[in-house]
Amino acid sequence: MRLPSRADWARIGPDFRHMLLATLFFGAASGIFMSTLNNYLSDVHGLDAAARGWLELPRELPGFLIIGVSALLLTFMREARMAALAMVLTAVGALSLGVLARDTVLLVVFIVVWSLGDHIIFAVEGPIGLTLAKQGNEGRRLGQLGGARNLGTIVGVAGVWLLARAFGDRYDLFYGLAALCAAWAGWHYWRLHLGGETGARSRRLVFKRKYGIFYAISALFGVRKQIFLAFGGWVLVSLHGVPVSTIALLYFIAACLGVVFRPLLGDVIDWVGERVVLAADELLLLGICLVYAFVDDVRLLYGAYILDSILFALRIARTTYLKKIADSPADITPTIATGITIDHVVAMSLPVLSGWLWETYGHEWVFLLAGAIALAGFFVCLQIRVPAKAAAA
Repeated sequence: MRLPSRADWARIGPDFRHMLLATLFFGAASGIFMSTLNNYLSDVHGLDAAARGWLELPRELPGFLIIGVSALLLTFMREARMAALAMVLTAVGALSLGVLARDTVLLVVFIVVWSLGDHIIFAVEGPIGLTLAKQGNEGRRLGQLGGARNLGTIVGVAGVWLLARAFGDRYDLFYGLAALCAAWAGWHYWRLHLGGETGARSRRLVFKRKYGIFYAISALFGVRKQIFLAFGGWVLVSLHGVPVSTIALLYFIAACLGVVFRPLLGDVIDWVGERVVLAADELLLLGICLVYAFVDDVRLLYGAYILDSILFALRIARTTYLKKIADSPADITPTIATGITIDHVVAMSLPVLSGWLWETYGHEWVFLLAGAIALAGFFVCLQIRVPAKAAAA
């Protein structure tokens, strides 16, 4: 992939330039956090698989509540300001985890603060990206932003690797760096104008029957998110003793590949449509679950972890699908927020069940359950239809 020259950079509009930089720095913060979280919980707080599952309840609580949070925030601010606020919360949560969270209560409190910022961003980054996209190129634009996030992840994970090599597993340094990146992202989000105040303001609450398939695939995303964020990494850490530097390296490799593949996957969504892409994603997730369940070769597990990380980018297909079927652009942000709440109904219940299955019957049953859900999700995604006019565009 050719990096943009100075002339290319000058031709990019100021809003898209700020959005790229905000996404890059947020990607760095997220990369630091997610590449170290499982090791942090194991090394600093001594959590086992069951406790790791229970921690997902408070961590995912802000996502469950995001429909109300976004409705409240949309009464007095637009999406760009919501994104800036999210980065403030993310920075506070990260810094506090690094220097203040010395017991379980504070761990939970600051995980929730981080998570609230994270989930506000999930609700608004898609609508902001769509605002910056031309008709028919929504997948490409969101893919470009995904590539910028992966580039940021490379920077963040490289920082973790260098700090770990120089100072050991110093989580105060890791999360201090994450907080700095989040604060810088917030500044760029604050500079977004997106046409000023002339556009239609998003509605506060939307729930419509015609968006039923979107709600269903949002619930499916809750399953795949937990497999990747919680139990996929936990297989590597708890069963194979993979250290934080190696997890960071895997994240680094996935991010490098994502810089290339995320924009390409965005193009694929524009070319073949959301139905094909999301159905294929569910089949690939089924294969990943079977690898986690039955494969002991750590190299193949590394491959499954990297592939799952890359395929995570396909969540943008939900956003482009919603844009094609939405009655109004004002429906998009609140409907995404509703989808996030629905996927967190899954995200808050599945880890507790999965942690119990892991401790009682073994990790294989966690991934067999997830694989069965992925197979059901394949048939759900085959029901996706878009209006002929939107498909043609």
